[in-house]
Amino acid sequence: MSSRRPRSRRAVAVVAPVLLSAALGASCTAPGETMATATSTSSHGIGGAGGVGVSSSGASVSGAGGAGGSELAVFEPGEERPGGDTTVDLRDAKSFQRPAGNLSSAHLGHFEAGRALFEVAWTVGGEVDRDGLGPTYVGTSCQGCHFRGGRGAPPPANQPMTSMLVRLSVPSPQGGFLADPRYGDQIQTRGIAGVPAEGWFSVDYEPRPGAYADKTPYELLAPTNVPHELAFGPLAPGTVLSARVAQPMLGLGLLSAIRDEDIEALADPDDADNDGVSGRRNRVPRDLDGTIRPGRFGWKANQPDLEQQAAAAFRGDMGITSPIYPEEDCPAVQSGCAAAVKPGIDIDADRLAAVGFFSHFIAVPYRPDAQEPEVLRGKALFGQAGCAACHRPSFTTGEISSLPELGEQRIYPYTDLLLHAMGPDLADGRPDHEATGDEFRTAPLWGIGLTKLVTGQARFLHDGRARSVEEATLWHGGEAEPAREAFAALSAEDRAALTRFVLSL
Repeated sequence: MSSRRPRSRRAVAVVAPVLLSAALGASCTAPGETMATATSTSSHGIGGAGGVGVSSSGASVSGAGGAGGSELAVFEPGEERPGGDTTVDLRDAKSFQRPAGNLSSAHLGHFEAGRALFEVAWTVGGEVDRDGLGPTYVGTSCQGCHFRGGRGAPPPANQPMTSMLVRLSVPSPQGGFLADPRYGDQIQTRGIAGVPAEGWFSVDYEPRPGAYADKTPYELLAPTNVPHELAFGPLAPGTVLSARVAQPMLGLGLLSAIRDEDIEALADPDDADNDGVSGRRNRVPRDLDGTIRPGRFGWKANQPDLEQQAAAAFRGDMGITSPIYPEEDCPAVQSGCAAAVKPGIDIDADRLAAVGFFSHFIAVPYRPDAQEPEVLRGKALFGQAGCAACHRPSFTTGEISSLPELGEQRIYPYTDLLLHAMGPDLADGRPDHEATGDEFRTAPLWGIGLTKLVTGQARFLHDGRARSVEEATLWHGGEAEPAREAFAALSAEDRAALTRFVLSL
């Protein structure tokens, strides 16, 4: 764990709606680009003079910069196609499964080959191309957790997890955390014939009532992960339980194509500009060659690239070995697991690369409502509240000779890909490389409004506790606490407009 100075809790400076063409349209301007509107902003793109901004309902927004102005944010041409030329013109239940709109015919076959491997159910002793499941595992296919390419969700009451898992962290006497000696670093809920499952977890919830500034009540759900049927005895004393739902698959290749220097330019680990926001990068090993790289994927930015992310999921979630992770994870006490291990690897480099290719080219759907007045008013409020300090609207991807369809695209993912301290309520207590127990990577927001249509449910945050965008916002703390407070201070009409904007992404 790195040594860092305490986080500032100063309110985030924000801009009036009249300045949002810069704060939201060009706040992630890459080196050498020109902002669409000239204005003075902080390094986080939402600075400005102090004062009070006025929302469309007439209510003041605490801490807003400037002196009010237009009720609507400025629409930037291209926002309706958030994936640039990769965007597809459909929004339906298959929105997170389609190939990039500009994918060449030569590459389309590679995409379909990867999709077949993503969807196939792995077995034991069956067809060669899908043999290798287990010995212990969570699911039989990638799609089992990422249904239709979407995000996972917690299970119903007293039921096992299906698109969610629990990681285990045991405090070490030397500092940091270790895997549980009986169960490893992740509970495996299933086993092949002759191999016992490790156990399973359900989720209990404690209601937490609250109210907005206008006295409108709300209720949040605080989760507790409950173990059941642990096959090898109790968890080690002090074990930290970290629940994770599967993340959506869209636009991942575009995120991989963002230049490192553009992400680094947004980092402010010591809060040098004193705005209370101090995002930073995780530094993680690339296990294939042992080098240390900036983390970019995963809830805590603990994976450097999509290939390693896929290989880690194959091994951790399905027990499928690969050239990157050639050994099964069988803790010493699990003799049945060790006895069932087969020699060789289960998925070879070519098939792993096909899954990686598929992951790079899942399209981002277009935004039909991007220019609607209510959406633009919500966009203005999103900026006023300070949400865009971390959910950065746009980047331009770098040139990529091997994957040209992803290069030089203006994209709108609404993330900075940085770690931010999110406060004690969201903290899971699990360090992950340089990420601390309360730090999470800013989740991209594109496609969020399609969540329920794609998967049949809509649960948000790393453990799926939030049943709506509003609840997810109200759980934010730490660096995002001023933004949460600004949201809670809005009128019901303005909260609805801000939420409408987020769901339009």
